[in-house]
Amino acid sequence: MLDARTNGAVALVYVLATIAMAFTAWSYAEMSAAIPHAGSVFAYVTQGIGPRAGFLAGWMAMLDYLLIPSVAYLFSGIALHALVPAIPAWAFTIAAFAITTSLNLAGVGVAARAGFVVLAAEIAMLAAFVVSAIVVLAVHGPARPWSAPLAGMADVRVGTIAGGVSIAVLSYLGFDAIASFAEESSGDSRQVGSAIFFCLAAAGVLFVAQSYLAAVLSPIDPAALAARPAAQGTAFYDLTRQAIGPPLATALAATKAIGPAFAAMAGQAAAARLLFGMARDGGLPRALATIDRRRGVPRAALLSAGALTLVVAVWAARRDDGLDMLVSIVDVGALAAFTLLHASVVGYFLVMRKGAARAAHGIVPLAGAAITVSVLAAASAAATRAGIVWLAAGVITALYRAPRSSRYTCPTDR
Repeated sequence: MLDARTNGAVALVYVLATIAMAFTAWSYAEMSAAIPHAGSVFAYVTQGIGPRAGFLAGWMAMLDYLLIPSVAYLFSGIALHALVPAIPAWAFTIAAFAITTSLNLAGVGVAARAGFVVLAAEIAMLAAFVVSAIVVLAVHGPARPWSAPLAGMADVRVGTIAGGVSIAVLSYLGFDAIASFAEESSGDSRQVGSAIFFCLAAAGVLFVAQSYLAAVLSPIDPAALAARPAAQGTAFYDLTRQAIGPPLATALAATKAIGPAFAAMAGQAAAARLLFGMARDGGLPRALATIDRRRGVPRAALLSAGALTLVVAVWAARRDDGLDMLVSIVDVGALAAFTLLHASVVGYFLVMRKGAARAAHGIVPLAGAAITVSVLAAASAAATRAGIVWLAAGVITALYRAPRSSRYTCPTDR
């Protein structure tokens, strides 16, 4: 899709999107070091602006954290259904949910090991694509000019690139989930920030490398692809099949189908810890703040987050526009929370002077907020309406419940 929208400058768009999201990563790193709390953005905004604003930040982030796993489970369901058409997408969605939720309930160690195995398989398949693509390019040469992925196929306007970046940044949503594990980090408080930057940088390198190679291999002109919307979703696998071979295309499709389910597992765990942190501080029912003493996980929060994730994922799986609708709503929740996160950095370090303030505590958050607000402004009308309804519900809940100041004690997962 981005290849068609940017007239071939897809690698450039991902380079700029990585830089754009680095501003948000920086704000997360600063606040997670100062406030190592499982509630993540909820705790940061509470300390930097106030309890009511903190609750609303957590409420908007909840829309992101609770629905990202639904998007990932649904993506797995749709992709697996494409490989095995006899089984409906919703059935695969339920199966993926059941497996990964069981791993989360078994403890963070078990889930981490399972996630690492799947990640290793994904990296291996990506490496196979990169090596195969380089071999094909060395033997047959590129189908497009070498500079096309960074400069476009023709005259590319700034507005076109900006529009592409506003879409590409959405590919990075979810990296912030690392901050919700701040209390469970056994090392220095800045390790969480380092992990966030590493995750963002690794994702950026992989996005740029994969999109660059795919672009120079693609025999289809971006303008022709733009005229065929139905072909955009499978363009990567189609060009892999044509340029490299059907076996690798099928293996990549299978890996891309299974991988999102385990990404959803991590998202579900992060959502549970957000619910746990908000409940512990009085923003949500106290029952969500209980810990399973045997496994060391917030069991009630995990099951609650999982139940909502499953219902939404299955509902969306039975709609033709379910995936697009969920993605748009997730975007609104995440970007609204990111905007409040940037404001909390200014409030915490410059207004309340709770930490060692630097000029960067004003410049970086303002630039980051400008980026998130501009992307929010480009959201679809339906997603904006959904976000407003969710925010209104949060305001009512905030008036009814009075969140207390954040505390920093949390049992560690085994």
